[in-house]
Amino acid sequence: MLPEELPPLPALTRAEGELIDRYLEAADLLGRINPARQGDTYRALRAAQALVRTTAALRDALALMHERGERELYGGTLAHALRVLDGERRTARVALPPDAVG
Repeated sequence: MLPEELPPLPALTRAEGELIDRYLEAADLLGRINPARQGDTYRALRAAQALVRTTAALRDALALMHERGERELYGGTLAHALRVLDGERRTARVALPPDAVG
């Protein structure tokens, strides 16, 4: 049986697509660095090192959009793209986990 097809991504400019990709990559890395989650320091260190490169690419995507005259971020469209790309799960790892003491 074939897996379900993902819903289509909304139409994005190349720079918007790059922005979404780099944003999610940064969120994934921040989730790996999150000190409230269990893990080892080496993994967090490697993620922090990669975050430097990712944020530079994120900055470049935004700078390109601005240079091209794309002055506005269309939140609804970009949020839809984030949801299609599993952004809710990926960004949740950045938040504090539920308090286990209670």
